[in-house]
Amino acid sequence: MGANSRNKGATFERQVGIALELELGIAFKRNLEQSREADHADLIADDPDFPFVIECKRYAGGSFQSAWWAQVNKAATAAGKIPCVIYKFDRKDIQVAVDWRAIAAMTGVGLNDDGLIHMNLASFCFVAREIMAGRK
Repeated sequence: MGANSRNKGATFERQVGIALELELGIAFKRNLEQSREADHADLIADDPDFPFVIECKRYAGGSFQSAWWAQVNKAATAAGKIPCVIYKFDRKDIQVAVDWRAIAAMTGVGLNDDGLIHMNLASFCFVAREIMAGRK
């Protein structure tokens, strides 16, 4: 990965962290261990009750990649949290991919669908708030 790609990724991680903090009132910081070791989240919440492991992806174009999901799944399993990928392609809105089975299990809702759902960042923040409120 070239320096420009790393900078683009780091900038996107900071952008996502700021957006999440504004929506959720939780501070997020970039996880510098992610570049040194495998199975680490890109962003770390300062609230341990935040239920997600976040992988951020920023590309000029393309489509959602199953390798991204495999990567975040490993990190989420290691952390005991729900995996999510926050991604953006040029000239497109930020999207978040989550596995609804994991969310259903954490909220007590029964769903049979075993796929991913893609939502905008505001919807993701709503889901995160609801899960966290249900844990208190």
